[in-house]
Amino acid sequence: MQGVWTPDQVRGAEQRLFARTPEPVVMRRAAYAVAGQCARALSDQTGGVAGRRVALLVGAGNNGGDALWAGAFLRRRGVGVTAVLLVPEKTHAAGLEGLRRAGGRAVPAEGANADTSGIGAEASDAVERADLVIDGIVGLSARGPLRPTAAELVRRVLVPIVAVDLPSGVDPMTGAVEGPAVTADLTVTFGGLKPCHVLGTGAVHSGEVTVAGIGITEELPAPEVSLLDAAEVGEEWPIPGPADDKYSTGVVGIAAGSATYPGAAVLATGAAVQATAGMVRYAGPAADDVRSRWPEVVATGSVGDAGRVQAWAVGPGIGLGASGREVLRFVLESGRPVCADADSITILSDDETTWDSRDPDAPLVLTPHAGEFARLAGEGPGMDRVAAAREVAARYDAFLLLKGNTTVIAAPDGRVLVNDARQAWPATAGSGDVLTGLIGALLATGIEPLRACGYAAHVHSLAAELAAHGATGDGPRSEAGAPIGASALLAAVPHAIRAVRDAALPS
Repeated sequence: MQGVWTPDQVRGAEQRLFARTPEPVVMRRAAYAVAGQCARALSDQTGGVAGRRVALLVGAGNNGGDALWAGAFLRRRGVGVTAVLLVPEKTHAAGLEGLRRAGGRAVPAEGANADTSGIGAEASDAVERADLVIDGIVGLSARGPLRPTAAELVRRVLVPIVAVDLPSGVDPMTGAVEGPAVTADLTVTFGGLKPCHVLGTGAVHSGEVTVAGIGITEELPAPEVSLLDAAEVGEEWPIPGPADDKYSTGVVGIAAGSATYPGAAVLATGAAVQATAGMVRYAGPAADDVRSRWPEVVATGSVGDAGRVQAWAVGPGIGLGASGREVLRFVLESGRPVCADADSITILSDDETTWDSRDPDAPLVLTPHAGEFARLAGEGPGMDRVAAAREVAARYDAFLLLKGNTTVIAAPDGRVLVNDARQAWPATAGSGDVLTGLIGALLATGIEPLRACGYAAHVHSLAAELAAHGATGDGPRSEAGAPIGASALLAAVPHAIRAVRDAALPS
C-alpha cells in the first residue's frame, strides 16, 4: 500500500530534514533525481543525451530552483539547456548561478521582440526547439491555474514534459484543474505521493509518477490517504483453500432488482458469484431471472425466506416504494455487514426513520455516486472529494465509497483509501450493480469493510479496462479500447481477479 501525504505534511517533514541536512544539499538531491529521469527520457527517444535540447520553465521559489539545478546537471552531460524565467526578479539565485556555471543560459519569458502573446523571441525559440521541457513553474504552495504567460508557453510545447513535484496549475490537495495547467508525461515527486497525483484530473495531468528519495521519508508522519496496488489486492483476495467449504468462504445475500429492473439483480448477483463467494443467496422479485442466468445461486422471492447469510448487498433496482423500504429495513436489522447502494441510498436520504432499523454493531457501507452523495450530504462532494467523503463517513458512522474515476473510500475513523482507475470505462449503466455484488461478497468473507471496498473497486476498474481492451482471454490487447456494457465488465471480473493474483506472485 502506498502512502499519500498532504502538502502540509511534506513541508513539515522537509523542515525536520533541514534541521540536520542543509537545504541546498536536499535541493540538489531532488534536482539530480529530476535530471536522471530527464536523461532517461531523452535517451529513450534517440539512444543518447549529448547534443539534445532541454527548456526549463522556471517560476519563483524552490520549485524553480529544482528545475535550474536539474538543468545544470543535464548541461554537464552535454545537453543544451535554456531556462525561461517567468519571474526573473524572483528566480532562485543559487540555482540560476549553478546553471550558468555549467554553461546553461537563461532568458526572460517576456523578453525583447515579443510576439502578440507577449512571449519573447528567445523564450519562444527555446520552447519550440526543445526535445524535452521541464516544468518548474510552481510548487506545492501554489493554487489556481497557470497565469497567461506560463499558459501560453505551455501551449506551445510539443515535446514530452517532465514536471518537478507536480504539474503546475493542478491543485496540490485536490487534483482539481480549473484552468490552464501542465499535462506532464512524467512527474518526479519527492519523498512520497501527493493527493494531486492520485485524485481527479490531477492524476491524468501527472502522467507517470516516480517518487525520488531525498531523505525525507523517515520524517513523514502517517499518510492522510493510502493507495492500493494490484499485488496487495491479489495477495488478500479470498481464494478457497483445501480446508474450505461453501460456508467458510462467505455466504452473501443479494437483495436487488424488481419486475421493472431485473437486470440489476442479475448483475449484482453475478458479481458475487464471480468474486468467488462460497454461496450466493438472492432474495427478490427477479428470482426466476437470476436462476436462469446463475443456476448455482439459491434464489427466493423475499428476504425473509433467504436463509442465513454473512453479509448483505442491497439496493440496486429495489425501487423507492413500500416494498423497497421494507427490504432495506429487514437487511439493516439483520445484524450483518451491509453494502447499501442505489435505491437504498435514496431511501436513507429521504426517510430518516429508516436509519432507526440499523443495527449499530453491524458495519454499513454506502456507495454513492456524486448525485446520491448530494442527497446524503445536502450538497455535492465539491473539489475536495477526500474531505467530503471523510466528513459524511463520520456523520453516518459508515464506510463511504464515493464513486468516480478516482474512487475515494473513507472509514468513520478518518482512514481513506483511493483507487485511481485513470480511465472511464466503468461509467456505464449497471456498472455500480456489479461493484455492489463484489463488495457484498468480500464483506461476507470477513474482510474489514474499508479494505473490502478498496479491493472491490480495484478489481472492478481493472475488469472494465480489460473488457474495453478485449484482453479478457488469451488474445491480444487492443490499445484503443472500445465502449463496454456492464455485462462485459461482469464477464471480465474473473480475469481481473486472476491478474491481481498473478501480480502478487513472487517475481
